[in-house]
Parts: sequence; structure tokens; C-alpha cells
Amino acid sequence: MPQLNPSPWLLILLFSWLIFLTMLPSKTQLHTFPNMPSTQNMCKQEPEPWTWPWA
Repeated sequence: MPQLNPSPWLLILLFSWLIFLTMLPSKTQLHTFPNMPSTQNMCKQEPEPWTWPWA
């Protein structure tokens, strides 16, 4: 049963992290967002008064 032999665990862990850390930055940098953020209007708008039909 090879899973009970702990000698290659550290090497497997290090290689898997090395592969993960080399692939992750390229995947995240190639990601494109569907909507580009736009600037919002900084003018403060006056709220409209509510109409209370029962008052």
C-alpha cells in the first residue's frame, strides 16, 4: 500500500505547490471581466418626497 509510505509526501507536496503557483498567476492575469467599471456621477440628487395616500 503506497499511501502508507510517508517518504515521498513532502516532495509531492512541494511539486504540487510549485505547479499550482506557476499556473495560477497566468490564469488570473488572463481573466477578462464582462463589464468595465464606469465612474459615477458625484452630484447629490434631492430625494423626491413620498406621497402618503392615507394621511
